[in-house]
Amino acid sequence: MDRESYHNCCSLVKIPRQSYDRFWSSHFVEYIDKEISYSTFFKKYLLPNHPCMFSRRFTEDWRCLKQWVTAEGKPNFQTLLQEFDETPVPVANCNAKEYNANPKQTMPFKEFIHYWKEYIQNGNSSPKGCLYLKDWHMARTPFHADVFRSYSWSANICGRKKWLLYPPGQEEFLKDTHGNLAYDVTAADLRDKDLFPQSDKACQPLEIIQEAGEIIFVPSGWHHQVYNLEDTISINHNWLNGCNIDIMWQFLQNELSAVQREIEEWRTTMDSWHQHCQTIMKSCSGIDYGEFASFLKIIAENRIAFLSACSSANTDYPRHLSETLAALGSYHAAFDLQRVVHILECLICSDDFKRLDHTTLNLQPESLLQKIRETIHSTRGQHLP
Repeated sequence: MDRESYHNCCSLVKIPRQSYDRFWSSHFVEYIDKEISYSTFFKKYLLPNHPCMFSRRFTEDWRCLKQWVTAEGKPNFQTLLQEFDETPVPVANCNAKEYNANPKQTMPFKEFIHYWKEYIQNGNSSPKGCLYLKDWHMARTPFHADVFRSYSWSANICGRKKWLLYPPGQEEFLKDTHGNLAYDVTAADLRDKDLFPQSDKACQPLEIIQEAGEIIFVPSGWHHQVYNLEDTISINHNWLNGCNIDIMWQFLQNELSAVQREIEEWRTTMDSWHQHCQTIMKSCSGIDYGEFASFLKIIAENRIAFLSACSSANTDYPRHLSETLAALGSYHAAFDLQRVVHILECLICSDDFKRLDHTTLNLQPESLLQKIRETIHSTRGQHLP
């Protein structure tokens, strides 16, 4: 992140995101084939929350593209088995649906490869159904948005994919009468007004074909459905930073509100009703307000330590964090801290957070806020002119 981007963003209370209208009409996603600086990517895609596609030139030197793929462009099962063999991997059954998601199990990698070989030999059919090696993206995924509404990139190591992407907000039109998200946005029952009364209000999705070697950037809160058009291996990565931490916070508020509506009738009769809501929310979304506060604490402390090390030329900072944050730069660390300040202020003002048992938290939010402010103030005029 450069100085100009930092100064343009450092006073923002709310991230200004441009309209997604152009995606509804043009169905166009920018294709990046030349070197692009992080500052440019930050300004053009991260901050406005817009998708893009990177060409094969960005992955052509990746070792996995050479070792995991045969000369014919197919998965190299022999090499994959040598590398991963007994590694436990999460596998979902795409032919089954439980609570609007695919049921999952863990199995040794070699067992999945054995299944996959038989599946291919039997003409893409198996009595076990269509199994999907989750997070390696060896199959298809139902309609969803990424965990905690994080950013993600997905690189095709081999094979081809079709993506259907909807801008944030469109998913509201793709819910059934019970408020459940559509499982398959191409299914015929989506046109049934009795089941999906608002489906005709949804825009047409962005339809993208991703070739081998290409990387797609999926912004925060963009719901999507993905199909493998042939045998495919993809690598995914999810992340959050100062640009989208507010989207995660809004997602958590929405999740908690949904739980509270579901069990509203027991509010006056259930002991610790608010804590039960937090527990149910965690079981559904993987995190509660207390853990979110701890997450913010970790982000803040890492960046405080990095900026302090920059100021004092301290070489004792953990190498893996130093390399990551050094690549982004001190401006980005300071920007992230300012965004954490804003979200912490919102969290502290939340009635639901106030009701938590703060003795169980591993932080004092007010103290953390003060520490962050002092760090930002002390670093100005040094390496943040």
